[in-house]
Amino acid sequence: MSYPHLLADIGGTNARFAIETAHGKCETIAVLQCSEYPTISAAIRTYLTSAPPILAGAQIIQKAGIAIANPVHGDLIKMTNHDWSFSISAVQAEFNLSTLLVMNDFNALAMALPHLDEHQKYQCGQGEPQHQSVIGLLGAGTGLGVSGLIHTNNGWVALESEGGHASFSPANRREIAILEYALEQYAHVSMERLLSGAGLRLIYNALASLRNVAFDDLEPPDIMARGLSNQCPLCREVLNTFCEILGTAASNLALTLGTKGGIYIGGGIVPRLGDFFIESPFRQRFEQKGRFSSYLQEIPTFVITDPYPAFIGVSALLTPESYMKAKQRG
Repeated sequence: MSYPHLLADIGGTNARFAIETAHGKCETIAVLQCSEYPTISAAIRTYLTSAPPILAGAQIIQKAGIAIANPVHGDLIKMTNHDWSFSISAVQAEFNLSTLLVMNDFNALAMALPHLDEHQKYQCGQGEPQHQSVIGLLGAGTGLGVSGLIHTNNGWVALESEGGHASFSPANRREIAILEYALEQYAHVSMERLLSGAGLRLIYNALASLRNVAFDDLEPPDIMARGLSNQCPLCREVLNTFCEILGTAASNLALTLGTKGGIYIGGGIVPRLGDFFIESPFRQRFEQKGRFSSYLQEIPTFVITDPYPAFIGVSALLTPESYMKAKQRG
């Protein structure tokens, strides 16, 4: 398999890197801040120079896989939530790679889902997954990623989706008020506008305006910290509202794709909520679909807890033969 391989998971905020020295074995994991590097090449070069113990005496890296929070069509990549842009072929030539596979980050994360064990996820609510049925995926972080996974005779196929940019659909008067507040700033209010780090701040500002109360200029981590510690009733309401809106987005995805295999939630926000998320209105809102409530009650929802799940999916797409052999042995 021409190991070692370079694996990367590039988001709007962080660039995560690893060296895969054998099937499923990732070493020298590092997280770099995208804002500290002018280009993706600069970040890659910095990482590679920091991993000499792994690379010393090893075969030069020939294959690399990059999951990136962006649509991937053609050779030119221009990131939506960051200012990096690059040519895939130019980066491949710069690092003398025989293979450079660039994919949407949620395509990679979707490909990881069949390989997650009970230590890499937990279930929120009831329901049992049906074997080899469609799986849905969404996750909030810098943006909102969405994907799905369909089983075929040749294995799993991840869907290329930009579902995070679907229109926000309010489910009660409070959310209608949030939408009206957001429309004063944006011509189109997508789900991502609310289900993201910036979305926490938007919900916070909207609720403060709705309640006609004074509020601080808080960053998303501060809103989360104050809400989780119950130090700020407004921040607590923000987190509950966020979980409710996420429940709507997840149930819409479940109905759209028929995800009898379950809905998985990744991204950087929900895993940090811990027990709060389990006790939040998320699952209640997920099942709140009128005539289709009983349909959704049977669909399980899982939270991904593995810190670097995209690496699993990147590896699976970069070396599918390895994962087929592992599956056969299992």
